[in-house]
Amino acid sequence: MEYIVGVDVGNSTTEVAVGKVNKEEENIEFITDGIYKTTGFKGTVDNIEGIINSLDSALEKVDLKYGDLDLIRINEATPVIGDVAMETITETVITESTMIGHDPWTPGGIGLGVGYTTRIEDVSDCRPGDELIIIIPGDVDFADAAVLINKAVESGIKVNGAVVQKDDAVLIVNRLNENIPVIDEVKYINKIPLNKKAAVEVARPGGTINKLSDPYGIATIFELNSEDTKHIFPVARSLIGNRSAVVIRTPEGDVEERKIPAGKLVIFGDKGKSEISVDSGAEKIMDSLEKIQPVKDVKGESGTNVGGMLDRVKETMSQVTDQNLSEIMIKDILAVNTFVPQKVKGGLAEEHAMENAVGLAAMVKTSQLPMQKIADKLQQKTGVKVVIAGVEANMAIRGALTTPGTDKPFVILDMGGGSTDAAMVTTKNQVYSTHLAGAGDMVSLLINIELGIDDLKLAELIKKYPLAKVESIFHIRHEDGSVKFFDKPLASKLFGRVVILTDTDMVPIPTKHSLDKISQVRREAKNDVFVRNSERALKRIIPTILEILIL
Repeated sequence: MEYIVGVDVGNSTTEVAVGKVNKEEENIEFITDGIYKTTGFKGTVDNIEGIINSLDSALEKVDLKYGDLDLIRINEATPVIGDVAMETITETVITESTMIGHDPWTPGGIGLGVGYTTRIEDVSDCRPGDELIIIIPGDVDFADAAVLINKAVESGIKVNGAVVQKDDAVLIVNRLNENIPVIDEVKYINKIPLNKKAAVEVARPGGTINKLSDPYGIATIFELNSEDTKHIFPVARSLIGNRSAVVIRTPEGDVEERKIPAGKLVIFGDKGKSEISVDSGAEKIMDSLEKIQPVKDVKGESGTNVGGMLDRVKETMSQVTDQNLSEIMIKDILAVNTFVPQKVKGGLAEEHAMENAVGLAAMVKTSQLPMQKIADKLQQKTGVKVVIAGVEANMAIRGALTTPGTDKPFVILDMGGGSTDAAMVTTKNQVYSTHLAGAGDMVSLLINIELGIDDLKLAELIKKYPLAKVESIFHIRHEDGSVKFFDKPLASKLFGRVVILTDTDMVPIPTKHSLDKISQVRREAKNDVFVRNSERALKRIIPTILEILIL
């Protein structure tokens, strides 16, 4: 009896199937399988570790050893690398006559307050009638701060708002005799310029500010001229939708304006060359690519972020395949419009604004296949003969034909971690295939970036599993609005949070985003990557397929 192993090295996982060959009946009986995460870049010798781990897990299930195997067949995994860069199109910059903005989790009070920035220890030097925004550093206790503010108000000083370094806004407001808006969690409070005009606005719970998110509202408060008003548009835009904000007029020349170019892409194809700016947006980038595809190479403008990103991709592939940099070409890109939380330049509390951006996934293919190196090393480690079995499209077609009820012609669409593949077989056994950049990993990255969670593993869970809102310790509300009740109380850390419903647990998402917002971001990321690449792939292998689907 002969045993044969099939190995499929993918972008994210490496899978192994073990079969028993029945020569009399001329068939192969499947007996076990194994799966392990792909180690290293797909199609490089670093894949060996993942192959061995996947093979070991499969053999352990049926008590087989390497010596029992007769043949290992591995897929012709073309070395590809998918990388993603967020090229920012817009950027919130604090210029010499503009402002800073901030939106903490728990502001205190309600309303709009305007005055001049004054440290709390200097309040005693102020005169009745002075209008102040009090600056409270972290070494001042919240109870002491409230006492000093109440005394100042009793003496005739107009305390119209406060900015606090620690998370003490609510604690301070609860101890005041008069309601004022209070912003807290301002990390770099010592950098706030003193004796400068400032405005603090806090909306009611569930509401949003309206004065400081309007550039003309800011212009009215600070008596700005038309030129200064132009400069504060980015800050006003960044505060739209916030419950609270603080805006301070900074000294002239305090922060210099700086723009980061998004850069240009130069696409080389069989039908010519196309040059397009990243800030033109994803739609125009993809239109330019489709007009001249198949793509031979893509380069980025020197000295820009997109140029550096594409150079890094090529350098990485050069290192892992031991090939000359000049032999490595970018064969496909996928561009997606998105939003990225960008740190506000000149902000004093690590403020972020949602800025327009373009996500780019780049696929790189080398001039030769290092698969023989993988086969040789795998054979050396296992002592089993290893052969390269062919391209993935043909393997997918053959696998699909084993499914009962299938017949030619048919199309296979495979959306993996780093790439989207499609293959078609005709009634005459002709096979057409394509291999495109961008798939599940890019969806996870878009979710991670746009929600600002800085945790790719958590973004992967958001992509895969349903969501719910924990509305009490005994019930949750699903995305579709249905409610589920529990006999036992849920963990207190889940209360009021949006959670991921995995197969075994509820995982809280550490953001302020609502259930609807997280669901929307996930849906749009999948649409922009999966749907767009599905359409691209199907057009490549059979141009009329979309017309057929529509009919």
